[in-house]
This record gives sequence, structure tokens and C-alpha cells, in this order.
Amino acid sequence: MLRDQLQKDITEALEKDTFPTGRGLNQETCLKRPGDTRWNSHYGTLLSIISMFKSVVKVLKLIIEDGSTDNLGEANRSLRGIQYFEFVFHLFFMRSILGATNDLSQALQRKDQDIGNAMTLVKVCKEQLQHMRENAFEALLDQVSSFCGKHDILVPNMDDAYVAQWRSHRRAPIITHLHHYRVDIFIQIIEWQLAELNHRFNEENTELLLCLTCLSPDDSFIAFDKQKVLRFAEFYPQDFNPRDLLALEDQLQIYINHMRTMTDFSQLKGIGSLARKLVEKGLHRTYNYVYLLLTLALTLPVATASVERAFSAMNIVKGPLRNRMGDQWLSDSLLVYIEKYVFACIDNETVMLRFQNMKTRRGQL
Repeated sequence: MLRDQLQKDITEALEKDTFPTGRGLNQETCLKRPGDTRWNSHYGTLLSIISMFKSVVKVLKLIIEDGSTDNLGEANRSLRGIQYFEFVFHLFFMRSILGATNDLSQALQRKDQDIGNAMTLVKVCKEQLQHMRENAFEALLDQVSSFCGKHDILVPNMDDAYVAQWRSHRRAPIITHLHHYRVDIFIQIIEWQLAELNHRFNEENTELLLCLTCLSPDDSFIAFDKQKVLRFAEFYPQDFNPRDLLALEDQLQIYINHMRTMTDFSQLKGIGSLARKLVEKGLHRTYNYVYLLLTLALTLPVATASVERAFSAMNIVKGPLRNRMGDQWLSDSLLVYIEKYVFACIDNETVMLRFQNMKTRRGQL
């Protein structure tokens, strides 16, 4: 219904010449289903709601007028909710918040993370949020008011007293709408976001990750920095005592000269591929301190998005119908579900043949 309504609205707008036309414009779209842990999917959902707001309202009205569906009550609540100024304010505000953090969110979810660029994005994201806190409220309020005017949504006087619908008028503190939207929502949420980023990426964590990038073999070890590698080792005093640090310092110069003269190491990408190649060539014993650093680097929980997705997948795989499965069966099922793109390359005939050859069976598959 939403797709059909959007198509009608676009057709009417094109007939009235109120929509720009051209190659790539006015393509068919629909509301996105938000993912469980991927914030960029929520960002895409907000963008879709804003661009399709008129069509969404019309579809909800059609559902209410029809009155024959089980979703009548939900449609009534949704229609009342989205036609309030407060909903539109939250809609545009969260679009700004997620827009500022979207590039960082996607960078941290990539398996082939460039940690140096990710740390740069963290810094840029913090600066952008701080700039929003100090300068962006008036522009946001104008944007929200303009949107409400186009869609016949009442815009409250910012100087009038604000009382939340769920609170008693007698006990509620006397504040204005401007104070509520600016201080209680806008500033507070941005400060929460900044506090979370500062907690996740404090100075020590950031320094650790930036030192980690110096071990990368990309572009013939262009990022290698001896002093930063030594600083990285200092973060692990239980693995590197003062004597080991001195030995590592002597080993590093020989290691980097050796690596840059070997063609096998010139095209490597990522610390994981470097560790594998060192083992393959037997150099992990020669450069034992460097290899220890690589193994420590590989155990850092940088890619937490993959862990979150695994837990989300667990809720799907181990559902009510399979709540008694053992750990091994659950692990095997999760492996197939999470790495579905790998297993999609394996045809059913190969799987059946493997299953048939495991032991003697009564029938041939």
C-alpha cells in the first residue's frame, strides 16, 4: 500500500511540475526494516520516513478508514503520534545524530578495518557533535518548523509553558518549550553521545590503536614506526619486561629491513595476513618478539560489531522450536548462519556426498 501510494504522489507531483525530473531521480523506494545492531540501518529508516512522510500518513488513514484489519489500533496510535511536533523534532534530531556518526559506524563494522582512519573518524565525529551542540539548534528548529508547516502539523510557541502529557500539571516543573527541546533533549542527548564516545575511545585506547596501526604490512610497511611499536609493547607489561623491550628494540630494525627486501611480504594486507605469512615462512621463531606483538594485536576486541551480530544471530537460530540444542549443534548452526555468504558457494550435492561418506547408511541420498 505504501509503495502504491508513493507512486501516486510522485505522479501527481510530476504532473503539477513540483518535483525535479532527470536521470536517477524519483526512483521507487520503501521504508527500510531496521537491523538489530546496525545503526546505519536506523539512519536509512529515518531518511525514508522523512522522504515518504506524506505517503505514510495517507496509508495510515486508509487503514483506519478501511477498519477491517487487525492493525487498526496500531494505525490509530501511529497516526496520532507522527502528527505531533515532538515526533518530527525527534525524527530530524536523530537523523542529525546518526548522520554525524554514520561514517564512523560503518567504518567500525568493516572486517578489513583501517584503524588509523577509524580513529580519525572518531575525532571528526566528536568535533561534529560538539559543533552541533553549540551552533545547530536554531537551524534544526527552523528545519522542523518548515517540515511541520508543509504537513499541517501544529508548531507550539517556544515561549509557552511545556508540560509532558504523562505528568500532572500541578506537579510538573514550569519550563518553556524552548528549554525542553534545547536543554532536556538536544543538549542532553548530544552530551550522552559525546560521553559514550569518550568512554569507548579515551586517550589510552586511542593511543593503543594508533600504535597498533604501525604493525600493518600495507604498502610495504609504510606505516611502520619503531617508537610507536615499542610504545605498543609497553601496554603489555606482563608479556614484555624491561629486558624483553630492549631485545624487541634491537630486533625491530632487523625485522623491518628484512620484510622490505622480501617480495612475499610486499603485497600483504592486514596484520592477520602478516602473521600467517611469518608462520608459513618459519620467521615467527626468528622474530619471536614481533610475532608475539602480532598475536596480541589480533586478540584486541576492535571489531565488536561482529560479536554483536553473533549474539543477534543466536536469538534467531536458537528459537522456541530449537531451545534444547547442545553447544556443538548451536555452534555449527551459528557458523553456517553467520558465514552464509561462504556456504552459499557450496552446492547441495557436495554436502550430501560428504554426509553420505561419514558412515554407512541404509539408503543412498
